Amino acid sequence: MKTITAVLLGAGSRGRYIYGPYAEKFPNELKIIAVAEPDDERRKRFADIHQIASEYVYDSWEQAFDQGRIADVMIISTLDQMHYVPAMKAMELGYHVLLEKPMSPSKDECIRLEQASQTYKRLLVVSHVLRYSPFWVGIKKCIEQGELGTVATIQLTENVGFLHMAHSFVRGNWRKSEETSPMILAKSCHDLDIISWLMGQSCTSVSSYGSLLHFRAENAPDGSTDRCIDGCEVEKECPFSALKMYIQPPHHPWARYMSNDLSQEGIMKAIKESPFGRCVYRCDNNVVDHQVVNMEFTNGANASFIMSGLTQTSGRRVQIMGTQGEILGNMDDGTFTLYRYATGEKLDIQCSIGGDGHGGADGHGGADGHGGGDERMVGSFLRDVNRFDNNPSCGLTSATASLQSHLMAFAAEHSRLHGGQAIKLTDMQ
Repeated sequence: MKTITAVLLGAGSRGRYIYGPYAEKFPNELKIIAVAEPDDERRKRFADIHQIASEYVYDSWEQAFDQGRIADVMIISTLDQMHYVPAMKAMELGYHVLLEKPMSPSKDECIRLEQASQTYKRLLVVSHVLRYSPFWVGIKKCIEQGELGTVATIQLTENVGFLHMAHSFVRGNWRKSEETSPMILAKSCHDLDIISWLMGQSCTSVSSYGSLLHFRAENAPDGSTDRCIDGCEVEKECPFSALKMYIQPPHHPWARYMSNDLSQEGIMKAIKESPFGRCVYRCDNNVVDHQVVNMEFTNGANASFIMSGLTQTSGRRVQIMGTQGEILGNMDDGTFTLYRYATGEKLDIQCSIGGDGHGGADGHGGADGHGGGDERMVGSFLRDVNRFDNNPSCGLTSATASLQSHLMAFAAEHSRLHGGQAIKLTDMQ
């Protein structure tokens, strides 16, 4: 297989911890030859690790287009609002594109991106990584083999976790829908995509309820202050304390997402000065902290999705009810149970994310996050590029395959903002 060369736009969390490490681990498959990143320290560190020539190190994504097409693919892991324009430019120049989800915070832009992939005959693969994880692949295989008969109902719960909620969606980059995306799109288009994929048919109607219930100024405890470090009288008892989240030695895992300097001094400086040190009740956030979505599909099957940021742990739980069997699954431990009605059998199935280092036929192994789906997604994209036959719809999470879940998310948000009314998917196209 030919080594694929890539331009990376955005060396933040996904660029640093998923795409960069993949190129280090599998240099015969992926070589990142250019990077665009506005943060000086991240940009320099990434360029040094990958030995990128200075003329291909950019401090803005726009500069990455000044020299024309310089690689086989472009990996776009910028913030949500900066997906559409570079993705369109990249396909026009002839790049195949791996694009972080969501495709765009705009419904019309999502549709135009999918159309552009067809027009330019370029791969546009969306990072719906859950489809590549052994857990969901195993469940999909059971459904395709007829173990459940006809699927009647899917119930999926995403527990975001109170720490993730506070870090990313109250204090962090995804706290304001008008600056990034609504919660159902930014966080949970993964889940709508999995439901759509497991159903294997078109969603026809969506309704939704949700709100920002807890992280509001009126819920701030007496004695609290604008920042956790400013003499807050309830900081020690507060579960959302920035001091607890980011300072606990040796290094709390959330700290690497709020500061480049992970020394005690660097973290303290970020708590004093950055958005991540603010009281969760005194931020400028507006995305929901809980939401439910109900969906109907072509054959009358239905699905229910629950997202909550008010949970102890993060993870996904699923129940799939069919005419001949049922599945109960826990993505956290990679296991699901298959019940067969006719025989009374109960099969406990473990979906390993380890393996032979290349994950067998499904791609690479390793517990890289998203249940092992991240490495598998990148590997699948690179294989699709190598064997590309002018079919932009190929690939497990092509823009064509991923567009429905985006439209479902836009319909859900429209419904939520309009009293939970049912929205026809045909009205979103």
